Amino acid sequence: MRLLNATFILYVLIFLLFEALKFTGVHFPEWTTSYLNDFLCMPIILTICLKMAHYLTKDRSIKISIAQALVLTCFYAIYFELILPQFVDRYTADLVDVLLYFIGATLFLLLQASANMKQKTLP
Repeated sequence: MRLLNATFILYVLIFLLFEALKFTGVHFPEWTTSYLNDFLCMPIILTICLKMAHYLTKDRSIKISIAQALVLTCFYAIYFELILPQFVDRYTADLVDVLLYFIGATLFLLLQASANMKQKTLP
Protein backbone atom coordinates (compact mmCIF):
# COMPACT_ATOMS: atom_id res chain seq x y z
CA MET A 1 0.00 0.00 0.00
CA ARG A 2 2.97 2.30 0.55
CA LEU A 3 3.83 2.28 -3.15
CA LEU A 4 0.23 3.15 -4.05
CA ASN A 5 0.21 5.98 -1.49
CA ALA A 6 3.59 7.29 -2.63
CA THR A 7 2.52 7.17 -6.28
CA PHE A 8 -0.70 8.99 -5.42
CA ILE A 9 1.21 11.75 -3.61
CA LEU A 10 3.70 12.00 -6.48
CA TYR A 11 0.92 12.28 -9.08
CA VAL A 12 -0.95 14.91 -7.10
CA LEU A 13 2.25 16.93 -6.66
CA ILE A 14 3.04 16.65 -10.38
CA PHE A 15 -0.49 17.78 -11.23
CA LEU A 16 -0.40 20.73 -8.80
CA LEU A 17 3.07 21.83 -9.88
CA PHE A 18 2.16 21.55 -13.56
CA GLU A 19 -1.03 23.60 -13.09
CA ALA A 20 0.74 26.22 -10.95
CA LEU A 21 3.52 26.62 -13.50
CA LYS A 22 1.00 26.90 -16.36
CA PHE A 23 -0.88 29.53 -14.36
CA THR A 24 2.30 31.58 -13.92
CA GLY A 25 2.93 31.52 -17.67
CA VAL A 26 5.49 28.75 -18.02
CA HIS A 27 5.18 27.12 -21.44
CA PHE A 28 5.38 23.36 -21.82
CA PRO A 29 5.61 21.10 -24.86
CA GLU A 30 2.27 20.52 -26.55
CA TRP A 31 2.10 16.86 -25.53
CA THR A 32 2.27 17.71 -21.82
CA THR A 33 -0.49 20.29 -21.95
CA SER A 34 -2.64 17.92 -23.99
CA TYR A 35 -1.99 14.61 -22.27
CA LEU A 36 -0.36 14.78 -18.83
CA ASN A 37 -3.55 15.39 -16.87
CA ASP A 38 -5.36 12.63 -18.77
CA PHE A 39 -2.69 10.14 -17.71
CA LEU A 40 -2.74 11.33 -14.08
CA CYS A 41 -6.54 11.47 -13.82
CA MET A 42 -7.53 7.86 -13.21
CA PRO A 43 -4.80 6.88 -10.73
CA ILE A 44 -5.66 9.97 -8.67
CA ILE A 45 -9.45 9.46 -8.87
CA LEU A 46 -9.29 5.71 -8.21
CA THR A 47 -6.97 6.18 -5.23
CA ILE A 48 -9.33 8.81 -3.79
CA CYS A 49 -12.25 6.39 -4.27
CA LEU A 50 -10.31 3.62 -2.56
CA LYS A 51 -9.31 5.83 0.38
CA MET A 52 -12.90 7.07 0.76
CA ALA A 53 -14.16 3.46 0.81
CA HIS A 54 -11.59 2.64 3.50
CA TYR A 55 -12.58 5.70 5.53
CA LEU A 56 -16.35 5.25 5.23
CA THR A 57 -16.41 1.52 5.94
CA LYS A 58 -13.40 1.33 8.30
CA ASP A 59 -12.42 -1.74 6.26
CA ARG A 60 -8.91 -1.47 4.82
CA SER A 61 -9.27 -4.78 3.00
CA ILE A 62 -11.59 -3.22 0.40
CA LYS A 63 -10.04 -3.09 -3.06
CA ILE A 64 -11.17 -1.52 -6.31
CA SER A 65 -12.04 -4.32 -8.72
CA ILE A 66 -11.11 -4.39 -12.37
CA ALA A 67 -14.80 -4.00 -13.24
CA GLN A 68 -15.18 -0.96 -10.98
CA ALA A 69 -12.06 0.66 -12.45
CA LEU A 70 -13.28 -0.12 -15.97
CA VAL A 71 -16.73 1.38 -15.36
CA LEU A 72 -15.34 4.54 -13.79
CA THR A 73 -12.77 4.94 -16.56
CA CYS A 74 -15.45 4.46 -19.21
CA PHE A 75 -17.58 7.07 -17.47
CA TYR A 76 -14.70 9.58 -17.54
CA ALA A 77 -13.91 8.78 -21.17
CA ILE A 78 -17.53 9.17 -22.27
CA TYR A 79 -18.12 12.32 -20.25
CA PHE A 80 -14.91 14.17 -21.08
CA GLU A 81 -14.37 12.91 -24.63
CA LEU A 82 -17.91 12.54 -26.01
CA ILE A 83 -20.33 14.67 -24.01
CA LEU A 84 -18.39 17.76 -22.89
CA PRO A 85 -16.82 18.53 -26.29
CA GLN A 86 -20.32 19.01 -27.68
CA PHE A 87 -21.12 21.75 -25.18
CA VAL A 88 -17.83 23.31 -24.04
CA ASP A 89 -15.31 24.63 -26.55
CA ARG A 90 -12.42 24.08 -24.14
CA TYR A 91 -12.85 20.29 -24.42
CA THR A 92 -11.97 18.32 -27.53
CA ALA A 93 -12.63 14.68 -28.25
CA ASP A 94 -9.36 12.78 -28.53
CA LEU A 95 -8.80 9.04 -28.73
CA VAL A 96 -5.33 9.43 -27.17
CA ASP A 97 -6.98 10.90 -24.07
CA VAL A 98 -9.16 7.80 -23.78
CA LEU A 99 -6.12 5.57 -24.14
CA LEU A 100 -4.32 7.53 -21.41
CA TYR A 101 -7.32 7.20 -19.05
CA PHE A 102 -7.13 3.43 -19.46
CA ILE A 103 -3.33 3.32 -19.11
CA GLY A 104 -3.63 5.30 -15.87
CA ALA A 105 -6.36 2.99 -14.56
CA THR A 106 -4.25 -0.04 -15.44
CA LEU A 107 -1.30 1.45 -13.59
CA PHE A 108 -3.50 1.99 -10.54
CA LEU A 109 -4.70 -1.62 -10.65
CA LEU A 110 -1.13 -2.90 -10.96
CA LEU A 111 0.00 -0.78 -7.99
CA GLN A 112 -2.98 -1.94 -5.95
CA ALA A 113 -2.25 -5.59 -6.81
CA SER A 114 1.40 -5.08 -5.88
CA ALA A 115 0.35 -3.66 -2.52
CA ASN A 116 -1.97 -6.65 -1.95
CA MET A 117 0.81 -9.14 -2.69
CA LYS A 118 3.14 -7.43 -0.22
CA GLN A 119 0.46 -7.34 2.48
CA LYS A 120 -0.28 -11.06 2.11
CA THR A 121 3.36 -12.08 2.37
CA LEU A 122 4.05 -10.13 5.55
CA PRO A 123 3.94 -12.26 8.73
